[in-house]
Amino acid sequence: MLFTRLFPLWAILACMLALSVPDWFTALQGLIVPLLAVVMFAMGLTLGPADFRRVMQTPRPIAIGVTLQFLLMPLIALLLSRMLQLSPDLTAGMVVVGACAGGTASNVICYLGKGDVALSISMTLMSTLLGVLLTPLLCALYLSSTVQVDTAAMLMNILQVVLLPIAGGLLINQLARPLVKKIEPGLPLVAMVMILLIISIIVALNAGRLPEAGLITLAAVILHNSFGLAGGFYISRLLGMDPVRARTIAIEVGMQNSGLGVALSLEFFSATAALPGALFSIWHNISGSLLAARWAAGSDAGDTPATSRPGRPSDQDHM
Repeated sequence: MLFTRLFPLWAILACMLALSVPDWFTALQGLIVPLLAVVMFAMGLTLGPADFRRVMQTPRPIAIGVTLQFLLMPLIALLLSRMLQLSPDLTAGMVVVGACAGGTASNVICYLGKGDVALSISMTLMSTLLGVLLTPLLCALYLSSTVQVDTAAMLMNILQVVLLPIAGGLLINQLARPLVKKIEPGLPLVAMVMILLIISIIVALNAGRLPEAGLITLAAVILHNSFGLAGGFYISRLLGMDPVRARTIAIEVGMQNSGLGVALSLEFFSATAALPGALFSIWHNISGSLLAARWAAGSDAGDTPATSRPGRPSDQDHM
């Protein structure tokens, strides 16, 4: 559908609108979790138990993706911060975002980009569970300061936003498959509208802080995300992943749970330290939507996602 292929354009326009009239969206902050839950439910409708059995039978892609995420992202954040001579607070914010697990928005981008959604969701769940321990340990390693994570709140969040909605979608898909087949073509449009509204809310909530960030901080965030996406893709290819799985891993590695990064930075460092996370929230949705549009177009041209052809490599071999 042409409208969904223009997702990057709509994402940029949504950001501009939210910056121009933030009051339209700030009051909707409480809708972020429900909106993500709706998107996860929609994705659950497109999946079946066989998708997850296939992923669990081949755990290597999950292991590669999660390892790259926690290995590359905090290290890249620290190196970029030092190269660009960011302040200690901004450096802390960059590292905290880099040490966070994958964000649920990555599942949406993977879905819109016709990647391996079951693999994407499995990686998000695994990285979130491991992140309970790894996020504070990596922050302690790179910042010499222990960051504590509210384990119960984090697990409750992933339960509400990911597990329960997807389980509900899977159940409905099994019980009412003929009905689901009729509405399935419109599900990407639903997901796109929901994520556009989420982007608008995030931008509006951070509109007042963005001028404080500066071009150097913005450059650091863009480079951080870009190196994560590129590293996730090309290292996965070197390790033998087919292009569709490599793209999925790239999205998971490059798109962080920046909302958690903002919260941790505010609680343990300063408002300045939260700026990289706020910028990352905006930028990774734009860059992710650009990749999703490109990869979805490639899929329409004959590059079938791994979810529909298990184990069969794609014809396109580039990022």
